[in-house]
Amino acid sequence: MKITTFAAIYIGSYEVSMKVFEISSGRKIRQVDHVRSRLELGRDAYSKGVIGYELVEELCQVLKEFYSIMEGYKVDDYKAYAGNVLRAVSNELFILDQIRLRTRIEVHVISNSEHRFMSYKSLAASHDFEKMIQKSAVVVDVGGGSMQITLFRKGTAVTTQHIELGIMRIWEKLTKIRNLVSHYETQIQELIDKELEIFKRLYLSNQEIKYVILMGDYINEMVKGFSKKEEDGTIETERFLKLMNKWHKKSPEELSRELNLANDHDTLILPSVVLYKRLTEEMNASFIWVPGVGINDGIVYDYAEKKRIIHFAHDFKEDILAASKNLAERFQSYSCHTEAVLNMSTVIFDAMKKVHGMGKRERLLLQVAAILHDCGRYVSLINQSDCSYQIIMASEIIGMTHLEREIVASTVKHSSMPMQPYESVSDKMDQQSYMIVSKLMAILKIANAMDRSHKQKFKTIKAVLKNKELLITIEAEESIILEKGLFSSYADSFEEVFSVMPKIREKRVL
Repeated sequence: MKITTFAAIYIGSYEVSMKVFEISSGRKIRQVDHVRSRLELGRDAYSKGVIGYELVEELCQVLKEFYSIMEGYKVDDYKAYAGNVLRAVSNELFILDQIRLRTRIEVHVISNSEHRFMSYKSLAASHDFEKMIQKSAVVVDVGGGSMQITLFRKGTAVTTQHIELGIMRIWEKLTKIRNLVSHYETQIQELIDKELEIFKRLYLSNQEIKYVILMGDYINEMVKGFSKKEEDGTIETERFLKLMNKWHKKSPEELSRELNLANDHDTLILPSVVLYKRLTEEMNASFIWVPGVGINDGIVYDYAEKKRIIHFAHDFKEDILAASKNLAERFQSYSCHTEAVLNMSTVIFDAMKKVHGMGKRERLLLQVAAILHDCGRYVSLINQSDCSYQIIMASEIIGMTHLEREIVASTVKHSSMPMQPYESVSDKMDQQSYMIVSKLMAILKIANAMDRSHKQKFKTIKAVLKNKELLITIEAEESIILEKGLFSSYADSFEEVFSVMPKIREKRVL
């Protein structure tokens, strides 16, 4: 049985970590080592906007040691990522260059979307997770610079919200007043409550949550010693909060000793306690579940999936579609017209697969674009395109990368306005992504034109590619003069992209 030894490295706001795994061909992943080094890069990143020379020196030294450990394990492959802590600084490129030259490790800076989705994959591998989200659950992924909250109902994602309020960022925001007040924990709570109150009012109104799934630093140490409930490892919320309330008034030194932390004076432990306490109180769930996985585990699951070593039972595609539909409904744009455009777009995409050269992922992006193509109307009927773009780019959709969100947003934006030349958008996407946008936009335009009256006049629709023509056969119950007129105005741009002319064949239903 072939075994792949793999190392997952992550550079965080206050810790650099590496886990070494063995991945077997039997789809099993086993952790064999976990190395952590405290390095508070976020202190510089979030307060100064740069990471100083001394910290870069320390970072390179840590990564050199990690490289030696990898050599000792004879790892077959590795992935090294950094997130918000490097995205937030102006000297990112110089730091990455120094790491590559001095440690031989290639570090990739990933977007928040990629980071959280990797962590989510480590959750999705658990059978317990599938059982919990079938009821109702909130996943809270806490990092140093931010946290992300995803609400699940009936097995699929409802919404995902990214909040720039992480453990290190809380500590940095309150630096100036920390020594001026007697109850520092009160100021931490006030800062946290402001953000949580908005989330709760918008997304948890009249929602009963059974499980809160907590991921993040310090939480694993906090729940050690809890007697677990039944087989799924959950903790009754009442018991969890009782302990949090006990720790809430303690000093960092007392908490560090009680939790047996490596640092006897860990200043970040108190913000962590207050944050997890308030999260748990506001979600008002019956049980807490701490799965004990994080970004390093997510990295290995992401790697194993892409290498086709493992397959997930959880349907991430359905998460994306469900979250997109909920986003459209929030902006009152999901309608019978939306479903008609979604259906027609998919039919045309499938008929054109020999020509457009796109695959299942691009088909999914087209479906998301069709679902969200009218969301900007909620804000402005005049500037719908720009508003739709801004809404999509400002919304986290779990399972989609930042670039994929850019592709969807640009497709929606340009489905009702001329496509910009590549040079004007090269800072947002590469040439391949630009071509995908152009193709998806051409399909979405004619699909939208076919229901321009928003009356769903078509009973059935079929599309077939013949030579240089895309023949779209429809059965209509009433006149489609308006749709035909608008369709012809978009046919030329479709032909320009695909070198195929779309034509409508009408069959009247008597």
